[in-house]
Amino acid sequence: MRRSIFSITFLPSVLLVSVWLWSCVNPQQVELLEREQRRLRGDMTTLRSDVDNVRSTLADTRANIQQMQRDLSAIKERIDETRVQVGRQIGQTNRDGDQRVKDMETRLAKLEEDAKSQAELLKSREEELKQQQAAQKAESESNYVDLSLAESDNVRKDFETGWRAFEKKDYRTAIARFKDFLKRNPKSKLAANAQYSIGESYFGLKEFDRAIVEFDEVRRRYPQSDKVGAALLRQGFAFAELGEKLNARLVLQELVEKYPQSSEAARARQKLKSLES
Repeated sequence: MRRSIFSITFLPSVLLVSVWLWSCVNPQQVELLEREQRRLRGDMTTLRSDVDNVRSTLADTRANIQQMQRDLSAIKERIDETRVQVGRQIGQTNRDGDQRVKDMETRLAKLEEDAKSQAELLKSREEELKQQQAAQKAESESNYVDLSLAESDNVRKDFETGWRAFEKKDYRTAIARFKDFLKRNPKSKLAANAQYSIGESYFGLKEFDRAIVEFDEVRRRYPQSDKVGAALLRQGFAFAELGEKLNARLVLQELVEKYPQSSEAARARQKLKSLES
């Protein structure tokens, strides 16, 4: 109420002042004032437009920054996930590598064990070969003695043709010569030697099945000959070469039982031990 009274009281004074100012201002000044007002209004409009543009730009920038922050957060999450996955993969790779190393060490240990076994087997075979060579030498000497006791020069010469071929390891020729000798001299004291040498020739040719048959002929046809023990020994060795361990053991055990004090029996016992392993 007081405000209204003031406004009514003050209004005539304002009008009087305005009229007085208007009467004091010329038209050119009025035009300048109006022009200045229009310019100010234009500047204000432009300023408002610029402010609006700035606000819009700030809003866009703020939105862009927020989007960048979201993208950075997503990238960080992916990096963390990748780090975890890589860590797992590295861990698995290390475990796999450790297992492969263990497997290789196991295989290496087995190979070393196999190599050791093979070395022991080779040593055993070398010893056996030496024994065989010694036995062959003894057989050669024995045959030489038998030749000196042959009943005639013709019989001795017939045997020598086969024996020379045998010493040269011409086993095919030796077999043929010894068979011819047996046909011409079936009752000779050297017949058991010839039959035994046929078996040895087949053994040298690694025809072990034929050697077994020929050694068995020594036992069958010349049971009283001192070649029976040697024939049994070589027959057991031939069975062993064929992988027939049971037959080899049976023949060698027969030799040990029948000729326990012979040198062939001693070799048979050694062979039986190797067949048991």
